[in-house]
Amino acid sequence: MRDVRVVLSGWMRGTGPEGDIVLGSRIRLARNLKGIPFPATANREQLKHVLQVAEAIPPALSSYGPVRFLKMAEVEALERQLLVEEHLISPEHTKNTQAKGVILAKQDEISVMVNEEDHFRIQVFHPGLQLDEAWRLADQVDDQIEAELDYAFDQERGYLTACPTNVGTGMRASVMIHLPALRLVNQVNQVLGAVAKFGLTVRGLYGEGSDSQASIYQLSNQATLGMSEEAIIERLNRLTHQVLEGERQAREFLLKSQNRLATEDRLYRSYGILTYARSVSGQEAMALLSDVKLGAEMGIIPNVDANLLKQLIVLTRPAHLQKIMGQELPPEERDRLRASLIRDMLR
Repeated sequence: MRDVRVVLSGWMRGTGPEGDIVLGSRIRLARNLKGIPFPATANREQLKHVLQVAEAIPPALSSYGPVRFLKMAEVEALERQLLVEEHLISPEHTKNTQAKGVILAKQDEISVMVNEEDHFRIQVFHPGLQLDEAWRLADQVDDQIEAELDYAFDQERGYLTACPTNVGTGMRASVMIHLPALRLVNQVNQVLGAVAKFGLTVRGLYGEGSDSQASIYQLSNQATLGMSEEAIIERLNRLTHQVLEGERQAREFLLKSQNRLATEDRLYRSYGILTYARSVSGQEAMALLSDVKLGAEMGIIPNVDANLLKQLIVLTRPAHLQKIMGQELPPEERDRLRASLIRDMLR
């Protein structure tokens, strides 16, 4: 079996502030070319022109090291799914690929989707809670690209985007958070519902239209018009800390004497299954890894690297598993090899 660490992007291998709960931070900027219809209404020739114009972006990002420009029509289906599982592209970006692309730089901490909902969606990823750091890099990348391209911009409205909710800064700041304790005490909907009242959107593991898996959620800003980028990030940081406090209080509650036995029993059962099982489905693996990650972070399950479990949540997804094994696999074989991979890495 190949070294699985080489499969993951840099931001997924790393750790950061509040990393026990916050898996990663992302800044996404929606940008469009002046004088060309948005992708949903552009014709094929216009979309091809945008893809051709995007060839000016890799040289602009050369200061970050090697840059990859992938034209989605030339990328195999398995490779496209790998990009989705690492959040480098959206699930929607894998469809109707003729004039779509993605540009990756800085060990995939920078991703620029071409002809998704907007002509360009600039994304920057950092591990842990690092919204300010991610914004500084995204702003720098945006300036470098804007020096080469003519953006659609209005002095009153700001950056013009396909979706009206993105007009203005065009920025979506988001954090990916792991909330297993809140789920175990049946308070996750209450806590997330409270922050949603203050202008946050709560989504599942892969963003809009997806469900939560492994107790992982995405929190992001709703408004982009009438607020500065710094104000958007300040609000998201503040509300994220409120969610973190709720999760930590739930973890303390689970450790209290009257709850500890049931908590330990559940988490060790999950650890036992992963340690000895010979076949594990993808959905079951996500739930069990979530439990064991919680156990490692709470000090219940010793000698297990919580960051390794974060990586396993991605590595055991179908595309990554097949990439590691070097071949496409039927579901039954994936379940067997998934169990084997988890056993090997937990050792």
